[in-house]
Amino acid sequence: MSSRHLARSIVLQTAFEWDFRNETREEALESLSRNFKEFGEGDLEKNFMEDLLKGIIDKKTDLDNIITKAAPDWPLEKISVADRNILRVGLYELLFSDRKEVPAKVAINESIELAKTYGGEKSSSFVNGVLGTVYKELGEPGKAETSKKNNHNPNIPFEKMPIKRLAGAVVYTINDGDIYFAFVHDVFGRWTLSKGKIEPNEDAKAGAIRELKEELGIDIKIESELQNNEYIANHPEEGKIRKQVTYFLANAEMKDLKLGDSGGLDDAKWFKLQDIQTLNFYNDILPIITKAITLIGMKINK
Repeated sequence: MSSRHLARSIVLQTAFEWDFRNETREEALESLSRNFKEFGEGDLEKNFMEDLLKGIIDKKTDLDNIITKAAPDWPLEKISVADRNILRVGLYELLFSDRKEVPAKVAINESIELAKTYGGEKSSSFVNGVLGTVYKELGEPGKAETSKKNNHNPNIPFEKMPIKRLAGAVVYTINDGDIYFAFVHDVFGRWTLSKGKIEPNEDAKAGAIRELKEELGIDIKIESELQNNEYIANHPEEGKIRKQVTYFLANAEMKDLKLGDSGGLDDAKWFKLQDIQTLNFYNDILPIITKAITLIGMKINK
């Protein structure tokens, strides 16, 4: 067993105790010292273990929010203590560790191995599904771009994967001569566009209007269609699914945004056009926003 893998195993055992016994941060670090003495090896990196455990404890709320978003069908309290803490270990390394030290694929693969060793019969596939979902949301860091058809589950043809339709919008308003955009902030630390699931027999426009009302508390007026995106996501239970998202350009009145309870989001704000270049967006969102800005400029200059 490699030094780092054993270190993660000891951190997992300690996190299990901390969670199960509702220990304090100080008690958990004492447990880590005890476990290190019992199971550690001579060259094992104790500093690595301490930093990892402290990070998991300090980021517990953020990590649990992400688990809730990535596994919406599994309430946190229904996930086994072992699986819950395996996910915390993997998510912390995936989201907050130095990627030069812990590449994204290493974080995921190490967690899957922990699940095979310490989890139940279906733990490894569940952990793989949750971390795969987060990895996709992050834009698959460290992975060379490949075509969609090369990304699908080899056991399920791309054409037969379940499809989920979503709709969203770049929402803008003009107030006192300034252009403002409404963005939402997710638990992954990115500003993004509000979007949601289209109901059966509902068209994309109606879905976008309804979802924006539910998520931001505003009424929007669709002006034009911007782009259709499709990507493959990993669902913890359903496996790989095709998500098809239609984005619109929409106008709304300048009013306070009231974030709904859709989960996975922690803020919503209006930003002036000149301020959005400083925001942290997902790479696939930037071209949509750029196209929206172009269309707004053309409309204003008519």
